[in-house]
Order: sequence, then C-alpha cells, then structure tokens
Amino acid sequence: MTTPYWVQDSIFYQIFPDRFANGDKANDPVNVQPWGVKPTHLHYMGGDLQGITQKFNYLLDLGINAIYLNPIFHSTANHRYHTIDYFRIDPFLGSMNDFKALLNVAHNNNVRVILDGVFNHCGRGFFAFINVLENQEHSPYCDWFHIKNFPINAYGKGEAQDYLAWWGFRSLPKFNTDNQQTRKYLLDVARFWIDQGADGWRLDVPNEIDDDKFWAEFRDTVKSANPDSYLVGEIWTPDRRWVGETHFDGLMNYPFREAIIEFLTSDVLPVSEFANRIENLLNLYPKENVYAMYLPLGTHDTERLFSKMGNNLEKVKLAFLIQFAFPGAPAVYYGDEIGMQGGKDPESRGAFPWDDLESRTELHNWVKVLISLRKQLPVLRRGNYQRIFTDDRRHVFALARMLGDSSVLVAINASSTRRHVRFNVLDLNWGDGRIVRNLLGKEEYIVSEGRLAVSLPPWGGLWVA
Repeated sequence: MTTPYWVQDSIFYQIFPDRFANGDKANDPVNVQPWGVKPTHLHYMGGDLQGITQKFNYLLDLGINAIYLNPIFHSTANHRYHTIDYFRIDPFLGSMNDFKALLNVAHNNNVRVILDGVFNHCGRGFFAFINVLENQEHSPYCDWFHIKNFPINAYGKGEAQDYLAWWGFRSLPKFNTDNQQTRKYLLDVARFWIDQGADGWRLDVPNEIDDDKFWAEFRDTVKSANPDSYLVGEIWTPDRRWVGETHFDGLMNYPFREAIIEFLTSDVLPVSEFANRIENLLNLYPKENVYAMYLPLGTHDTERLFSKMGNNLEKVKLAFLIQFAFPGAPAVYYGDEIGMQGGKDPESRGAFPWDDLESRTELHNWVKVLISLRKQLPVLRRGNYQRIFTDDRRHVFALARMLGDSSVLVAINASSTRRHVRFNVLDLNWGDGRIVRNLLGKEEYIVSEGRLAVSLPPWGGLWVA
C-alpha cells in the first residue's frame, strides 16, 4: 500500500484559524474586529493556534481524529494564501512554540494534523518578489517568477500585466517551479514542516503547477521525511492523473459533495443518476486512493452546508448520513456540525459561535453519533461498497458496506414523503429470521424471505446492521 494506513480511519475537521477561537489576545492585530462580526476578506477576528489548543476538548468530544488547518504561515491576508514567509508561523496566529504545543496535544490524543501548502504562488511581500520589485531586471530572483517585461508594477487596479499571477491578482505572483532554486526552496519548505511534526499536506491548486516531475519530487521529499504523511490535492474535477505513486494519496472529493447537494436540493437528479455519479468516482481511482479521498460537504471555498440546503435541518442531517457511510475520509468544516450559515467566501468564514452552542445541539449530537459509529465499525471505514436499491419515482436509494461477515445497509429517502420499502438483502448474507436494528435509532427489523421491510422518514435515512 502506498497510501498512509491511517487515512481511511480518519474523520477530518477543517479549521480556518482566524475564525475558530481566540486563545491569546496579546497577538491580536491592533485593529482586530469583534468576534462574530460579518466576515470580510480584509479584517481579522483574532483566532489563533492557542485558541485551537484551548478548545481541543470540544474536538475530542465531537470525535474527530484528524485536522486540516488552512494556511498558518506569515501572510498579509486573514486567509493566509498570500504567503510572505513559508518558514514562519504568522505572528497573529502565534509562534512556533504555539504550533508545537498544538501538535503535542493533537498527537497525544491520536489526532493527526495536516497543513495547507500554497506552492503555486506567494504574496507580493515574499522576499524574492520584493527583491524583483526593488531591483527590477537586475534582481537575482527574476527567474523565480514568470516575468513578461520590465518595469514591474505590482500595485494599482486591474490584473497583473508584467508577470503571471494567480487568476491575474497582482498580489499573488506565480512561482516558476522550472527554476531549480525556486524548486529547492519549495521542497525545503515541504520537508521542514514534516520534520516539525506535521502529518501531511493539503496542496492548494496543484493542477496549476502542471508538472508531473515536480509533484513526483515533492512526494518523494515528503515521504522520505515521513512515509506515513498524507498528501491530498485540491482538484475540483474527477481526474485519475493526480493520484498514485507520483502524485497524491487522495483528492478533495468535491464532485462527491456536488452530487450530494444536487441530489438533496433539486428535482433534476434522479436517484439512479446520483448512484451512477458517486459510483463512477469509486471506479475511476485505484481502491487504496478511493479510501484515501478527503470527503467534504463544505470548505472555506464553498457556501455553508446549512445555507446550501436551504436551512433544512433534515436535509443537512441526511447529507451527513450519506457522507459518513461512503468510502474515504469524511471531513467536517468547522461549524457545519452546528449549522453555521453563510454564502460563498468570505461569508463562509464566520467566527465560531462559542456562546451559542446550547441552541444548536440537535445537529451537533447527530454528527457525534455518526462519527462514533464510523469509528466503532470497521465496515464503515474499510468495507466494500455495493448498490442495493434505487427507485427514481419514490426517491429512495440504498447501498451497503460489507467487510467479511459484517454488513451495514444504508437506506436514504430523498423526498418529503414517508416511504415504506422492502429491500433484497440476500447479498448481505442476512438469513431469514435474522433480527437487525437501526443504528441511528431504536427500531428493529426481521429478515423474511430474503427481504427487509423498513419505513423511511421524509428526508431521512437508516443505517441498519
């Protein structure tokens, strides 16, 4: 196996550091905004690494065992994708000691931590780009970037004209990874943070470094530091190219998210087509990479799940039910487990409402149950997938996860009407007279003539074993 053994057993929690918890007000910027104000691209709310450490009991109580941190390196933006020093923790987030303290708490509780690697571009405050701005064509760092002509103008309105930049933003000059000095710098960064104890990298827009040799070298560098490091690429479309022994262990499975949301929020995606779409994702990649996929329902780049589901709690619960039953590593974007709302970024990057948790218990408890069952039952983490039933007219879908003698039937009703359904369970090796129960409730059922009769609530589902 070339993928880390631990990933398929993981439940990730994604944290946008400035908005999760403020643990040290001494490192706040002087113009820090009150916690919970409307999020923007520019202002800070003061979340930091000590805040995550101080709230770690909350994460352990939820049950997660892996964390994906949005960028934490020195930057000129609250989201920290404008990196100016890849070897330094952003001072508004804390220090290297704060990072090590967070890692110690995480690792002592068997929680992995992966970092966000932004290696396609940097901020214009990055030392090499500043040198180019100061010295223009005489700079020794010109070849670190894709310079079109001099003099370079990195400020003002409009897109970058004199150099390549991410999506044309003047503030985000694109690295030239063909330059060996640039390449060495980035690979040194990749290894440095693994050596400090990070458990892997989430790679930002890696397809925009369209260089297979670079990523093979990147993988070799990281895996030589720690063979169990996890590499996951932010690739938004299905693409076999990006997984395997020369690229990444898994991808951020946005197509899976998109299928679930379309399935539960529109009438245009029939059950059978939904099943085809998610099964095509399973068939596209080698099995070990399928089980190392990062499965999001929301991220810092998408609308909040609760908002996307039209503020319908039952649909949100059903989305989580499907997510936690699917092969891969399910991921919770901070606050989605309590129904935080928000549109696309920056609205999806609001402050975690620590003072309002008591009014948000139903969804929180539901996610806790799903996480607990996923951790208890190897079949939900490592079992094979099989389609059991589709009914386009009644919007009912069932799948099974099977591992050895263990089976879990996952039944889904994507309609506003209660459905009474009989499933053929012969493939599950459930003999007549066997009594099974809903793991998410108290109902018990009996197998009769190779079939199982269940009642599915509106916009609801069951895990039966």
